[in-house]
Amino acid sequence: MAKDNGSLVFIEVKYRKSESYGDPSESIHLRKQKTIYRVALIYLLRNGMSEDTPSRFDVVVILGEEIKLIKNAFGGIV
Repeated sequence: MAKDNGSLVFIEVKYRKSESYGDPSESIHLRKQKTIYRVALIYLLRNGMSEDTPSRFDVVVILGEEIKLIKNAFGGIV
């Protein structure tokens, strides 16, 4: 987790050595997004924050030596 311009940023990092099993970003499917969203919600509530706390979900994709940041990769979906 990080902060950016007053928003909490929940970050999922996906790494693959090569594209043998596809692009790492493809592994952030809807079921995984829902899980990440629920975990973030639990984090907010356990730390005395509201569900309305400004937040976003970023994904860092690492493929070999290449690193790519996908800001706001998905929104609140549950």
